[in-house]
Amino acid sequence: MKLSILSALNTERAARRAVIVVTDVESGVQRLVKAADVANDPLADTLKARLRSGKSGMAETGEGRVFLTVHVPPPRLVAIGAVHISQALAPMARLLGYDVTVVDPRTAFATPERFPDVPLIAEWPDVALPPLNVDHYTAFVALTHDPKIDDPALLHAFERGCFYIGALGSKKTHGRRVDRLKGQGVSDADLARIHAPIGLSIGAISPPEIAVAIMGEITATLRQEPRQSPDARR
Repeated sequence: MKLSILSALNTERAARRAVIVVTDVESGVQRLVKAADVANDPLADTLKARLRSGKSGMAETGEGRVFLTVHVPPPRLVAIGAVHISQALAPMARLLGYDVTVVDPRTAFATPERFPDVPLIAEWPDVALPPLNVDHYTAFVALTHDPKIDDPALLHAFERGCFYIGALGSKKTHGRRVDRLKGQGVSDADLARIHAPIGLSIGAISPPEIAVAIMGEITATLRQEPRQSPDARR
């Protein structure tokens, strides 16, 4: 690998930005494609599919046979609310390879006894979230049912471009949430990004079932090609 490609690769990985190295199997010639440039690349569809899967491998393309080396940052999950759902969600997410952090200023909930081996931040979102460097490869779930905690957290998630944003609550609760966030200047495009009611519609009732529904929806959002309508997932 050329030094220039290796240097660019290391820069992108350090910044938690996805990148693919395309190697022509016949000639050995390599080129690096940054995630931001994929849409304009001749192999755009193939590269997009590889980024969604996170898997390297051989591909037959219009440019010939190439090997695609995919470098995707490890995903994160930030759960706002040290609640029963989070207790079930954290170990599931870790099993799927997510780095998990739970944020809740309510110290009665955010205790090591309730969340063994899970990083806990017992601070308000405006204090807790900036140091976490939340980014595109972060799934963000708001679970407290408390607007004083959930709303500022959601504002941060919009700003940081998280690939998944979900919020607990009924359609009526979410309607009130939308009105509050609109009042704070949130765009319709950002509001449409919220998965609410959170999780796949599988009839989940208990906290572990709701956690399964949430992780299913997060996985679908990460791995599947985006649909035209935000309502198509329902």
